[in-house]
Amino acid sequence: MKYLIGIDIGTSGTKTVIFNDSGSPIASKTVEYPMYQPHNGWAEQDPEDWWRATVDGLRAVLAKSGADAGEIAGVGLSGQMHGLVMLDSEGRSLRPSIIWCDQRTGAECEYMNRVVGEKRMIEITANPPMTGFTASKILWVQKNEPDVYERCAHILLPKDYIRYRLTGEFATEVSDASGMQLMDVGGRCWSGEVLEKLGIDRSLLAKMYESPDVTGQVHGAAASETGLAAGTPVVGGAGDNPAAAVGTGVVSEGTAFTTIGTSAVVYAVSDSIRIDMKGRVHSLCASVPGKWTVMSCTQGAGLSLKWLRDTCCAPEIAEAGKQGVDPYEIMTGLAAEIPIGSEKLLFLPYLMGERSPHPDPDCRGVFFGLSAIHKRSHLIRSVLEGVAFSQLECVDVFREMGVPVSDMTVTGGGGRSPLWRQMLADLYGCPVNTLTADEGGALGVALLAGVGAGVFASVEQACTAVVRKTAPLLPDAAANEKYMPYFELYKELYLRLKDAYKTLANISG
Repeated sequence: MKYLIGIDIGTSGTKTVIFNDSGSPIASKTVEYPMYQPHNGWAEQDPEDWWRATVDGLRAVLAKSGADAGEIAGVGLSGQMHGLVMLDSEGRSLRPSIIWCDQRTGAECEYMNRVVGEKRMIEITANPPMTGFTASKILWVQKNEPDVYERCAHILLPKDYIRYRLTGEFATEVSDASGMQLMDVGGRCWSGEVLEKLGIDRSLLAKMYESPDVTGQVHGAAASETGLAAGTPVVGGAGDNPAAAVGTGVVSEGTAFTTIGTSAVVYAVSDSIRIDMKGRVHSLCASVPGKWTVMSCTQGAGLSLKWLRDTCCAPEIAEAGKQGVDPYEIMTGLAAEIPIGSEKLLFLPYLMGERSPHPDPDCRGVFFGLSAIHKRSHLIRSVLEGVAFSQLECVDVFREMGVPVSDMTVTGGGGRSPLWRQMLADLYGCPVNTLTADEGGALGVALLAGVGAGVFASVEQACTAVVRKTAPLLPDAAANEKYMPYFELYKELYLRLKDAYKTLANISG
C-alpha cells in the first residue's frame, strides 16, 4: 500500500492528513496556533509555530494510521497565500511573518503604482497592487526595518518555509508565487522588470517549480523530528485556493468552484492567461501545469449570515438547541418559505468592505427596501440572496473576460445548504454540485504529491480517479427570470452609494 500526505498550513492551524492511494483519508490532525496583532490592521504569525504544528501533525497521523514511514510515496504542501517569511543566511527567521490579512502597506501599494505604473503592474503580475500580497510587505520592511532587510538572505511563503524545514531547499511553485506580485504570471517566472523597479534582489527569491514537481526530499534531521522516512519526496504543492481546486476536481477549462465560508471565493480554470485590467478579480497560475486561474473574493459572505444569526436570531438559536441541530438549518428553513426577492428587500454584503468585484475598503453593508412587512425570515433570505448576487457579479466578470463557467462545485459551510446551492445554480445558469467528502487543500496537495511520485500520470488523471461529486442541482430558468430584476438593482446600488461610502468613511468620530 502506498500513502500520500497533504499538509495545509492555514491561518488558524495546520491540518495534516494521510490518504491511501485511492484518495480516502486514513488519519487527520489539526494543530492550532495564535495570530498576533501588535497594531490595529497588522497580522503576524511565528513561522516556528507552523513548524511545531507540522511536526506534531505528522507524528499524530503516522501513529494513528499505522502506516510505515517507508510507505509514504510523497508529501504535498498547501498554505495561506501572500505571507512574508524572511530568513538570514543561516536559515533563521528574522522577524514574525506578515500574513495575508495584514493591512499596513497602503503607502507601499501607491509606491508600486508610481514606479512600475498602474497598467504595467497589472499587465505583468495580472493584479493591481494589493495590501494583502507579498511585494508590498517586502517594501514595508525595506522602509521601516532596514536592519532586518539588510540581513535577509531568503524570502519564502508560509508553506515554502515548511518545505525548507523538511528538505533544506529554498523552493516555491507557480500557484502560490503568482500571489506575491513579483512574477510575470503569463510567463510563469519571476519578473526582472518588477524586481528591478522595486529594488528587490532576485537572489532573495526561491527557485520556481510547477506544482506537481518534486522539489526535494526529507532530510535526516527532519525525518528524526517528524517520523517521516529520509528521502521521502516533497512536491511543489500549491497555495490554499489552487490546492482546493485540485481537491474539488476543478482542473480543466469550464469548471469552477464556489467556496462560501467566512469569505467567499469563486475560482475558475482557463487554458490561457486572462487578465481583468480593471482589477476586479485576481488572475494566477493554476496548480495544473500550463493552465491559469481567475479568482474572486467576497469579504463578508458566511460572515454576513453569522452576523445576522448573532445579532437578530436568538429565537432560531434557541429552537436549534431544542432540536439538536445547527441554527443555520432553522434559519435557512425559514428563508425557504419566503419568495424570491424577499418581498423587495435587498442586502449588500459589504460588512468588511469589499475585494471583488469592487476593491473598496470603505463600502459597508446595506439592507435596502426594509419595511414593516419584513420579518426575520425576510432578513435571512435577503442575506442569502445578497451573497449569491455577489458571486454572480464575479462570475459575470469571468465570462466577460472569456473564462467559461459551465460546471460549478460548491464547498465550505455555505455549500451544505441546499437552498443556497439552488440559488447559485439558478443565478449561474449551470449545474451545481458538491463533494461526497471534502478534504479541501490537503487532498489537493496529496494528489499533487501522487503525481510527483508517479502514483498518478497527471493532475487531471488523479482527480478523475479520486474526486467524487454529488448529483448536481440543475438551474431553474423561471427562477432565474424572477431573480434578474433584483440582481440588476443590486448592482446599481453599489454604484449609487460609492461616493456616499467615502463620505461616511471620512466623518470623524
